[in-house]
Amino acid sequence: MVKIYTALVFLSIICWMQNIRAAEDCDESGVCKLPGAASETDNGVLSPVGLSSIKAIKQPQRLNTLNGKNIALVGGSFMASVTHPELKRLILRDYPDAKIYVLSEIGSAGPWPGPGVIRRQKDDFMKKLKELKIDAVISGNGGCGLCTPKEMGSCIAAEYSGIPSVMIAAPGFSDQARLTARTAGVMMTRIAVYPGAFSAHTRDELLKNTRNILYPQIVKALTEPFSEAEKSSAKSNNTADKIVYKGSLDEINLYFTQNGWTDGLPIIPPTAARVAEFMKYTDYKPEDVIAAIPPAYRKATAELVAVNGVMAGCPPEYMPILIAFTKAMTDGDFRRTLASTHAWTPYVILNGPLARQLELDCGQGEISNIRNAKIGRFINLAMLNLGGYHIKENRMGTFGYLMPWCLVEDDKAAVNLNWRPYHMQQGFQLNDNVLTAGSSLNWGNNLAPATAKPQKIMELMAQDAVEKQQFAIGSGMPFVYRAMLITGNVARDLAKGYDSKENLEQALIATARQPLDARTYANYWANPGSSFNENTYSLHRHSYRIARKENATTTAVPPWLTWTKLKTMETVPVMQSGKTAIIITGDVNRNKTMCVPGGGFTSVKIELPGNWDELMEKAGYKPLKSFYLKSDLTPSSKPQQFKNYRQRKNSESFKRFR
Repeated sequence: MVKIYTALVFLSIICWMQNIRAAEDCDESGVCKLPGAASETDNGVLSPVGLSSIKAIKQPQRLNTLNGKNIALVGGSFMASVTHPELKRLILRDYPDAKIYVLSEIGSAGPWPGPGVIRRQKDDFMKKLKELKIDAVISGNGGCGLCTPKEMGSCIAAEYSGIPSVMIAAPGFSDQARLTARTAGVMMTRIAVYPGAFSAHTRDELLKNTRNILYPQIVKALTEPFSEAEKSSAKSNNTADKIVYKGSLDEINLYFTQNGWTDGLPIIPPTAARVAEFMKYTDYKPEDVIAAIPPAYRKATAELVAVNGVMAGCPPEYMPILIAFTKAMTDGDFRRTLASTHAWTPYVILNGPLARQLELDCGQGEISNIRNAKIGRFINLAMLNLGGYHIKENRMGTFGYLMPWCLVEDDKAAVNLNWRPYHMQQGFQLNDNVLTAGSSLNWGNNLAPATAKPQKIMELMAQDAVEKQQFAIGSGMPFVYRAMLITGNVARDLAKGYDSKENLEQALIATARQPLDARTYANYWANPGSSFNENTYSLHRHSYRIARKENATTTAVPPWLTWTKLKTMETVPVMQSGKTAIIITGDVNRNKTMCVPGGGFTSVKIELPGNWDELMEKAGYKPLKSFYLKSDLTPSSKPQQFKNYRQRKNSESFKRFR
């Protein structure tokens, strides 16, 4: 043990000395270089992150006292029904001349919108702040990856209105709250940290912690001037698109890791030469802004997309796919869930001849195919460097995240069954190249139907949908997005009973129903937000509420529950039209389906440069047209439940960054 300890101390000293050298060997332009073997990286590597598109605001001074002030106490997340009334009592006890406005009287801002996005809720809240002459805002409670930005939105609105604010958050979510504010231009944020998980505490514990721990923090946050340390930390530390480092391969990997620019795995150094190779495969110029992606709203230029593509180990010809995913990251339906504690993992589905030309896999083991996997690695780095998602800061997955992945639909198999491939269901032409971005909450738990009967396969898939919702045991939202992955053999059998994916989806919707009692129990005892007070709100009462809100109906017993000998029961639906992507993919020799619940989808057409065929011929690929398919199928004109990128690309919020 002594030898091991001595070795560790020695290693620490070496690392310390290297860090000193790193500081000493940075030139005036900020480019750093450590001693190392000469290589192409001696010419330097480019930064993978762009400049923020948000300017910092000038924040108002804090108050001298709360007495005589109008205070908004807003938010309704995570046991606010207990903490907020107690906070109101405490404030009025110590500051009797203060006036408190609660959520029902003033509302809240909701999540702070991105640049150029108009959100009426935020505007109405800011108008109320002015009308009621509010002097301070207290918002909470932040206890999950989605509610924390929502509750922070009211604080951001306050600071933009020249009003001091403080947010209440559980441990682990205070960093997310600060980062949410900083990305909106509010650089100095005051957080009152609650000691634990709100919903895990009894009412007595909540009241005690509110009195002894939250309240003193809140008063201090609203009345104590900003410190010099806070002012210093508020200074912007944007990294421009430039050469930022010179060194050996190991040194570059260490430097990028220390700066939070990698997911911890080794990267390919993004030298200017490698990035230039990627830029050959797009008509965009290096400085063209592809998007300003929430939550960081950094300007993701074409060059930065290429930098992250190099780092991920992608070949240059993947550039059009990488740009398409970067565009998809701006879509709220896809992006909204990615910070959640429930750990949605982003992935993509590819359709069209490009995937076949690039030899991306749609068969057995596809997401683990080395070519598909490189796209998954890019997604991971794009989330980090282009979007600004950081583990433990604003990606709050309780148990962490899977590595993202890339699926490819077997378009040919779909066409042979006279089923539209997924991109045609979204209105694209058969030979358009399309990337669809989605997110998943599970992977690998697949179903193996032991029958060729189409109705029985459909019933099994419906049961699987009931079992696999966004949150375990169906405790969360009643209707969720799902991808239904179907191998070719199963698709062939289903096509004998369902002449289109659309008809199969409608059959699944009609069949996939959950007993009202099961839904009520799950939502009552495992509600993703606040727990319910058994003494004032019973399980029986909640059953009536669920029945009313989710349209419970007396139906025939679901096929998988006929063993109960019941003829009918009250059930609620778990699927909704337009929220299911049915994809033919995977090992064609296996009889498998898999239900993948997750977030929404967005589809983006992949743009190829004008000289694509010439470039690909030089790279040794067959012509793109040799991978075209023929079919009498026409694209769907059916309105979808969710919007896709093509329908939003002309919006003012998008144009702002083009």
